[in-house]
Order: sequence, then C-alpha cells, then structure tokens
Amino acid sequence: ARLIASFESYGYERVTPPLVEFEDTLLDGAAQSIANDTFRLMDPVSQRMMGVRADMTLQIARIATTRLRNDARPLRLAYAGPVLRVKGSQLRPEREVFQAGVELIGASSPAADAEIIALAATALENLGVSGLSVDINLPTMVPAICAAMNLDDEVTRDLRDALDKKDSNAVEAIGGPAGALLKALLNAAGPADTAFAAMETLDLPEGPAGERTRLGEALAFLRQATPDLAVTVDPVEHRGFEYHSGLSFTVFANGVRGEIGRGGRYLAGATGEKSTGFTLFLDTILRALPNASRLQR
Repeated sequence: ARLIASFESYGYERVTPPLVEFEDTLLDGAAQSIANDTFRLMDPVSQRMMGVRADMTLQIARIATTRLRNDARPLRLAYAGPVLRVKGSQLRPEREVFQAGVELIGASSPAADAEIIALAATALENLGVSGLSVDINLPTMVPAICAAMNLDDEVTRDLRDALDKKDSNAVEAIGGPAGALLKALLNAAGPADTAFAAMETLDLPEGPAGERTRLGEALAFLRQATPDLAVTVDPVEHRGFEYHSGLSFTVFANGVRGEIGRGGRYLAGATGEKSTGFTLFLDTILRALPNASRLQR
C-alpha cells in the first residue's frame, strides 16, 4: 500500500490485471518470451488452455494499448499483485513472487528512462530501504554491433556465452573484427561516470552509437533527480531482459541477497508503443527493511 501511494503521488494510476487468462491472450506478441515460465491449466467450461501470469508488465502494456488506447500519452499506470513461475532464477529462486511496479506507456525520451529509475529509488527510500544501487544495462547493444558487423547467428551466440562468463580473451578470439570492440565494452563496466567515459572513446557503429548517446542523456537527467544514488553501467549484460528494447536496469540494496527490482524500455502491445517501467519484488524488499519499518502501518 505504501509503494502504491508513492507511485500515485507521481501521477501513476493503479490498474489490476487478471491472475489467470486464456493462453492465446496472455502469451501474445512479446509475451512469448516468458512462455516457458508460465503454468498452464485447462478451462473446464470452454476446454481452452489458460495460463497463470508469470509477469505483469506485458499485461499492463496490453491494457494500455487496448482498453486505454484512446487515453492521452504518456500514460502512467501502477500495479501490484502475485505472479507464479515454472522455475526461479539463480538470483531469484522463488517461484511465487508478489510484485509492485509502474509502466510509463508512450514515452520515448531519455528523461522518461531517468524518471522511472528515480521513482523506483525514491519509492524504496520512502519505505526505509537504504544502501540502494542501480545497475544500468543496454541489452540491445551487443546484437546491434553483431548485426552491424555482419556476424552470423552461431558466432553471435558464442559471443553472448563468452560475454555472460565475462571472458574477455574468448570474446576477442571469437568476435573477429567485433571482438576488440566488444572486449572494450565488457571492460568498460563499472561506476556510471567511468563506464560512460570509457564508452565515449569507442568507435561504435551508428545504431549502438545512438544508444550510447541516449545513455549519456539519461544519466545526466538521473544525476539531477537523484544525485546521491549509486549507479553502475554494464553495457553488455542482457540476462533477464529478453523482451527489452533499450536502456534497462536492476536495483540492489547493500547486504541483501538478490535483486530488489528490475525494469527498462520495451515496445508495448501490438502497436509497439515506446514504453518503460519497473517491477519491484516485495519479498526482497521485506528482507531489506529494518524490523521497525516492516511493522509500520
């Protein structure tokens, strides 16, 4: 309730999507990326397959581009509720998770990216979570470089594996003409100012260069909004951002296992509206709160 109150104070209106939907609706479009995480069941009335939601972001995006398609943009929506997944991840082994978050639909500017990150940090700080840090990622950067340098699918997959393992020597050996550039991006990861300065020295193809420019603008807006927030940048990380289409991020707190939240840019619904948002994980937030804060009403 306190998180939703923070979201609403910034102009985000709460919506409540269904827990269970027909499979062909729930897993339409970009939601195919979470199909393997989705529990299925048979509707005894219609004999059609249904799914239990494994994520709420794409449900909100569909609501925004169907029922709310005629509402003025940008559209600010908030949500909270449980999700169920077939399996957890290494960082988040739990399969049933309570989420709360926001989606900013129809906003394409770097200022919107910064707004979302700043709101996540502010809402958590209002709860009493301390020692926050945000790791910003560019999950489309590596595919864009591979495509610009005409690397085939097999080489791109091998490069992804090497980058995931942070094996800079393998990246350089596998990547051919792209290897040195991707190795430099891998080694650039670190505190935001240092990482961006290192990225600025690189001769990037046109598309990735545009992503770098956007990152710089978003960082400038974010420093204005939350000057004390610890921010890092990893330009080659992509795991967990399968349907994201641009600048994305993960939120952590000192001394707390696992991520507190994650978010980023994506294309909403069948219309592909440029959007961004975040999801916070309440079980991790509870571990991050001091006992007194947990008991407040």
